[in-house]
Amino acid sequence: MSFLKKLFGLGGDDAAPGEPKILSEETHEGYLIKAKEMKVGSEYQLAGTIEKEINGELKTSTFIRADRLASAEMVSSAAINKAKQIIKEQGDRLFD
Repeated sequence: MSFLKKLFGLGGDDAAPGEPKILSEETHEGYLIKAKEMKVGSEYQLAGTIEKEINGELKTSTFIRADRLASAEMVSSAAINKAKQIIKEQGDRLFD
C-alpha cells in the first residue's frame, strides 16, 4: 500500500513534494528549531533546521547527523536536543 500512496500522492503529508515532513517545532533562545523526517529504510535519521531572523533577514542552518533511531517521536526529540546543543556551542556563528 505504501507504494501506491507514494505513486498516487495519497497519505496526507503536508510537506511540499521533495521537502521532508516537519516532525516538531520549538523556539529556543530566539531560534526556531524544526525536527525533520528523514526516513532511511525502516529507521529515521537525525535531521533538522535552525532558523533566526537577523537584521531583517531569515537565516537557516540545516543539520544532518549519522544517528538513526527507530521512531519518528525518538528522532524528533533527539533533533530538538541536538539543535539546542548546536545553538549553545555556536550561537549566531552557525549562520556564517
